[in-house]
Amino acid sequence: MTKNENDAATSADAADETVTAEAPLDLPGPEAGEAEESGTRRRVVVAEDETLIRLDIVESLTEAGFDVVGEAANGEQAIALATELEPDVVVMDVKMPVMDGITAAERIISARTCAVVMLTAFSQKELVERARDAGAMAYVVKPFTPADLVPAVEIAISRHQEILSLESEVASLAEQFETRKRVDRAKGLLMTKMGLSEPEAFRWIQKTSMDRRLTMREVADAVIEQVGGKK
Repeated sequence: MTKNENDAATSADAADETVTAEAPLDLPGPEAGEAEESGTRRRVVVAEDETLIRLDIVESLTEAGFDVVGEAANGEQAIALATELEPDVVVMDVKMPVMDGITAAERIISARTCAVVMLTAFSQKELVERARDAGAMAYVVKPFTPADLVPAVEIAISRHQEILSLESEVASLAEQFETRKRVDRAKGLLMTKMGLSEPEAFRWIQKTSMDRRLTMREVADAVIEQVGGKK
């Protein structure tokens, strides 16, 4: 075989190994993501100045399978622990001494340290808007139950991972925004049509992207095409 023929054969083999977006995706069932969840304990810092409430949060998260690696009583402590311990998420009260939770959340999120879930005893619109503007991925209004808290923490971690993944995949802010829109639409379809939770839907898109050597935008477009037309 000549050198040119050998190069052509090598190129053909490489093409055969690459899976394109045209190949239908193996769509997930509701069990998607369960195996991944079982092997890793997500790390949490809890920031709450009221001791009894903080202990209740720690107990709820520990029972749900999270690893609470640090506890803080004010915003400054929360920032220090988030920087030192690098948790997956900080669960933080809005009203705290020394530094309030929203200011602390702004600093943690701007440094891309981890996800943040805000806790508030006040359901006023302005506090919710401040938490959102600070970049909090989820918020929970007191009094809350584990059934309120745990899904919010899961969603916050998933959304933070999604943002980091899109930033590493797409440099342009405009492209990030467009990709995020398509990924959000694909997640919604996987949730409503395939029975996945939001974190499971994102993990499936991310894993499929890696396994199929596609961008997350290509996976999202394929999901929209395959699932979007199903009745």
